[in-house]
Amino acid sequence: MRGNIDKFIVVGDRVLIRPKSNDNKTKSGIYLPPGVQEKEKIQSGYVLKIGPGYPVGPPPQSDEPWKEDISTPQYIPLQARVGDLAVFMQNSAYEIEFEEEKYLVVPHAAILLLVREDDELEYYLK
Repeated sequence: MRGNIDKFIVVGDRVLIRPKSNDNKTKSGIYLPPGVQEKEKIQSGYVLKIGPGYPVGPPPQSDEPWKEDISTPQYIPLQARVGDLAVFMQNSAYEIEFEEEKYLVVPHAAILLLVREDDELEYYLK
């Protein structure tokens, strides 16, 4: 199912998503041509991997010599987590195929909504 995506390194503010399987037929049983689904503007799928986040520039130089210089890249983390169901703008997604599986690379800014099955979420809804 997951193929070998452990080799993937998602960069920046991007998210790797496995699209939810879309049925090619309507509720009444009519089969739709592929072009109809491609015209939909919103799509959903499950988050498999996330990038480190939005890159942040280096901190200003300090005049205090005892402070440690930070030379590693710094990032603002993303809201998405592995396992979330993401609802996103389809026209911003890039489709890739790896080992006969289709995946989508989506910028975090194109995600409209995240659905998280989590105990924390239930706490805030009470």
